[in-house]
Amino acid sequence: MTDENTQTPDRRAIGVFDSGVGGLTVLHECLVNLPHEDFIYLGDTGNFPYGPKSLAEVRRLAFAAAARLASEDVKLIVVACNSAAAAALPQLQSSFATPIVGVVMPGARAAVQATRERRVGLLATEATVRSNAYQNALHTLDAGLEVFAIAAPRLAPLIQGGDVFSEEIEGAAREAVAPLKAAGVDTVILGCTHYPLISPMLRRLLGPHVSLINSAEETAREVAEILARKEIDNDREREGRYRFLTTGDAEEFRDVGARFLQLPIREVEQT
Repeated sequence: MTDENTQTPDRRAIGVFDSGVGGLTVLHECLVNLPHEDFIYLGDTGNFPYGPKSLAEVRRLAFAAAARLASEDVKLIVVACNSAAAAALPQLQSSFATPIVGVVMPGARAAVQATRERRVGLLATEATVRSNAYQNALHTLDAGLEVFAIAAPRLAPLIQGGDVFSEEIEGAAREAVAPLKAAGVDTVILGCTHYPLISPMLRRLLGPHVSLINSAEETAREVAEILARKEIDNDREREGRYRFLTTGDAEEFRDVGARFLQLPIREVEQT
């Protein structure tokens, strides 16, 4: 093992992509936990949302996004979109030389650790539920788990659209969690990176005895572990930079994205 004091810093950025601005919740956790690293975030807002699309189409879009980040010579790619990770992560990992991590396994691992009754709910997009990626990951970790997967197609577009405290969003959230409450789950995975923005609402609707699993937090921990294990982390004494790319409207991305990132977004490049 290379001595920590003599390790050469790897100054390349970490790439993060999502179908829209939801992955900024993942980037936020990475910025908090890895303040010395540089990041490039690609929001594929021109093709948002991924959830209703076929798995083949989501896979195609995921490959295009990963290739765009790889062209920036990033040292690690984070698939911060649950739909893309669910549809394409193994294929991406086998096709690119750059290490790639998704949000599915970190979230599944945290859910298995959190559940007491081994009854786990998944709230996600249609594409993520259809892929069975979370269900397979959970059963790989604990074959005895009961998993209740609920698609909530209305939530991500409503959350991205603006007012996360609206009655319309509350109605959609109430409708989505009703079957999970009926199933008696004690743990719910937020299987879309948009959902952390309505965590307080979901906590109230599900009740205090249900654990919410935010894949963003778990993914940031996994990124830190990978950087350390591969010895490709940057100098810890510096403050990292971050920049943004979007396939959609740059000004709209900047305005909406700041709510998700909880930090200023000064410039956005259209790509």
